[in-house]
Amino acid sequence: MRWFRHLFPPSAHRLFPAESLQRIAAAIAEGERTHTGEVMFAVEPGLALGAVRRGLQARDAAYAAFGRLRTWDTEANNGVLIYLLLADHRIEIVADRGLEGRVTEVEWREVCGRIEAGMRAGTPEAAIIEGVRATSLHLARHFPADQGTPDDNELPDLPTILN
Repeated sequence: MRWFRHLFPPSAHRLFPAESLQRIAAAIAEGERTHTGEVMFAVEPGLALGAVRRGLQARDAAYAAFGRLRTWDTEANNGVLIYLLLADHRIEIVADRGLEGRVTEVEWREVCGRIEAGMRAGTPEAAIIEGVRATSLHLARHFPADQGTPDDNELPDLPTILN
Protein backbone atom coordinates (compact mmCIF):
# COMPACT_ATOMS: atom_id res chain seq x y z
CA MET A 1 0.00 0.00 0.00
CA ARG A 2 2.88 2.40 0.78
CA TRP A 3 4.19 2.15 -2.77
CA PHE A 4 0.76 3.29 -4.05
CA ARG A 5 0.83 6.42 -1.87
CA HIS A 6 4.26 7.28 -3.29
CA LEU A 7 3.22 6.49 -6.85
CA PHE A 8 0.33 8.98 -6.56
CA PRO A 9 1.36 11.42 -3.82
CA PRO A 10 -0.63 14.53 -2.86
CA SER A 11 0.29 17.74 -4.63
CA ALA A 12 2.67 19.87 -2.59
CA HIS A 13 1.86 22.87 -4.78
CA ARG A 14 -1.84 22.52 -4.04
CA LEU A 15 -1.23 22.18 -0.32
CA PHE A 16 1.35 24.99 -0.28
CA PRO A 17 0.70 27.44 -3.15
CA ALA A 18 3.23 30.19 -3.84
CA GLU A 19 1.50 32.68 -1.52
CA SER A 20 1.57 30.16 1.30
CA LEU A 21 5.28 29.49 0.75
CA GLN A 22 5.90 33.26 0.94
CA ARG A 23 4.06 33.50 4.27
CA ILE A 24 6.06 30.56 5.65
CA ALA A 25 9.27 32.25 4.44
CA ALA A 26 8.20 35.43 6.26
CA ALA A 27 7.64 33.41 9.46
CA ILE A 28 11.11 31.88 9.09
CA ALA A 29 12.66 35.34 8.60
CA GLU A 30 10.73 36.71 11.59
CA GLY A 31 11.93 33.87 13.81
CA GLU A 32 15.52 34.22 12.62
CA ARG A 33 15.57 37.81 13.89
CA THR A 34 15.44 36.31 17.41
CA HIS A 35 18.37 33.90 17.03
CA THR A 36 21.52 33.20 15.04
CA GLY A 37 20.37 29.78 13.81
CA GLU A 38 18.91 28.93 10.44
CA VAL A 39 15.52 27.29 9.84
CA MET A 40 14.51 25.62 6.60
CA PHE A 41 11.27 23.95 5.54
CA ALA A 42 11.10 21.35 2.79
CA VAL A 43 8.15 19.33 1.58
CA GLU A 44 8.49 16.20 -0.52
CA PRO A 45 5.35 14.79 -2.13
CA GLY A 46 6.65 11.22 -2.37
CA LEU A 47 9.73 9.11 -2.78
CA ALA A 48 10.91 7.28 -5.88
CA LEU A 49 9.49 3.78 -6.04
CA GLY A 50 12.98 2.27 -5.89
CA ALA A 51 13.57 4.05 -2.59
CA VAL A 52 10.22 2.80 -1.28
CA ARG A 53 11.09 -0.77 -2.34
CA ARG A 54 14.42 -0.48 -0.51
CA GLY A 55 12.49 0.56 2.60
CA LEU A 56 13.66 4.17 2.78
CA GLN A 57 11.80 5.80 5.64
CA ALA A 58 10.86 9.46 6.18
CA ARG A 59 13.66 9.99 8.72
CA ASP A 60 16.28 8.80 6.23
CA ALA A 61 14.75 10.96 3.50
CA ALA A 62 14.88 13.94 5.89
CA TYR A 63 18.59 13.36 6.51
CA ALA A 64 19.17 13.16 2.77
CA ALA A 65 17.28 16.44 2.26
CA PHE A 66 19.27 18.02 5.11
CA GLY A 67 22.44 17.27 3.17
CA ARG A 68 21.07 18.10 -0.28
CA LEU A 69 19.77 21.49 0.90
CA ARG A 70 23.03 22.13 2.77
CA THR A 71 21.19 22.87 6.01
CA TRP A 72 24.37 21.78 7.79
CA ASP A 73 26.32 24.58 6.10
CA THR A 74 26.17 27.22 8.85
CA GLU A 75 29.06 28.74 10.76
CA ALA A 76 27.70 27.73 14.18
CA ASN A 77 26.35 24.33 13.01
CA ASN A 78 22.88 25.40 14.13
CA GLY A 79 20.72 24.79 11.07
CA VAL A 80 17.37 23.03 11.45
CA LEU A 81 15.32 21.38 8.71
CA ILE A 82 11.60 20.85 9.12
CA TYR A 83 10.81 18.12 6.57
CA LEU A 84 7.36 16.95 5.48
CA LEU A 85 6.89 13.75 3.48
CA LEU A 86 3.34 13.99 2.21
CA ALA A 87 2.88 10.42 0.98
CA ASP A 88 3.73 9.01 4.42
CA HIS A 89 2.05 11.81 6.41
CA ARG A 90 5.34 12.26 8.30
CA ILE A 91 7.03 15.33 9.68
CA GLU A 92 10.68 15.10 10.70
CA ILE A 93 13.06 17.62 12.21
CA VAL A 94 16.79 17.31 11.59
CA ALA A 95 19.00 19.60 13.65
CA ASP A 96 22.69 20.18 13.07
CA ARG A 97 25.30 19.08 15.60
CA GLY A 98 25.45 22.48 17.28
CA LEU A 99 22.06 21.71 18.82
CA GLU A 100 23.08 18.27 20.09
CA GLY A 101 22.57 18.06 23.83
CA ARG A 102 20.73 21.39 23.86
CA VAL A 103 17.32 20.46 22.43
CA THR A 104 16.16 16.95 23.30
CA GLU A 105 14.51 14.47 20.98
CA VAL A 106 11.38 14.79 23.13
CA GLU A 107 11.31 18.56 22.52
CA TRP A 108 11.69 18.07 18.75
CA ARG A 109 8.92 15.43 18.80
CA GLU A 110 6.67 17.96 20.58
CA VAL A 111 7.24 20.41 17.71
CA CYS A 112 6.46 17.64 15.23
CA GLY A 113 3.30 16.80 17.18
CA ARG A 114 2.09 20.40 16.91
CA ILE A 115 2.64 20.35 13.17
CA GLU A 116 0.95 16.97 12.79
CA ALA A 117 -2.09 18.20 14.74
CA GLY A 118 -2.43 21.23 12.47
CA MET A 119 -2.04 19.09 9.37
CA ARG A 120 -4.78 16.74 10.59
CA ALA A 121 -6.99 19.77 11.26
CA GLY A 122 -6.62 20.77 7.61
CA THR A 123 -4.51 23.89 8.17
CA PRO A 124 -1.13 23.01 6.65
CA GLU A 125 0.22 26.54 6.35
CA ALA A 126 -0.71 27.43 9.93
CA ALA A 127 0.74 24.10 11.11
CA ILE A 128 4.11 24.75 9.49
CA ILE A 129 4.21 28.34 10.76
CA GLU A 130 3.49 27.04 14.27
CA GLY A 131 6.37 24.57 13.86
CA VAL A 132 8.68 27.29 12.59
CA ARG A 133 7.83 29.48 15.59
CA ALA A 134 8.37 26.63 18.06
CA THR A 135 11.71 25.79 16.39
CA SER A 136 12.75 29.44 16.59
CA LEU A 137 11.96 29.49 20.32
CA HIS A 138 14.40 26.60 20.83
CA LEU A 139 17.04 28.32 18.73
CA ALA A 140 16.55 31.67 20.52
CA ARG A 141 17.04 29.95 23.88
CA HIS A 142 20.40 28.47 22.83
CA PHE A 143 21.59 30.88 20.12
CA PRO A 144 20.03 34.27 20.92
CA ALA A 145 20.45 37.11 18.47
CA ASP A 146 23.01 39.72 19.39
CA GLN A 147 21.07 42.97 19.03
CA GLY A 148 24.27 44.91 18.31
CA THR A 149 25.45 42.67 15.49
CA PRO A 150 23.44 41.96 12.36
CA ASP A 151 23.11 38.24 11.62
CA ASP A 152 23.91 36.89 8.18
CA ASN A 153 21.10 34.94 6.61
CA GLU A 154 23.21 31.91 5.70
CA LEU A 155 20.42 29.80 4.20
CA PRO A 156 17.35 30.68 2.12
CA ASP A 157 14.10 31.30 3.98
CA LEU A 158 11.84 30.29 1.08
CA PRO A 159 10.59 26.72 1.56
CA THR A 160 11.63 24.07 -0.93
CA ILE A 161 9.37 21.61 -2.70
CA LEU A 162 11.48 18.57 -3.45
CA ASN A 163 10.77 16.34 -6.41
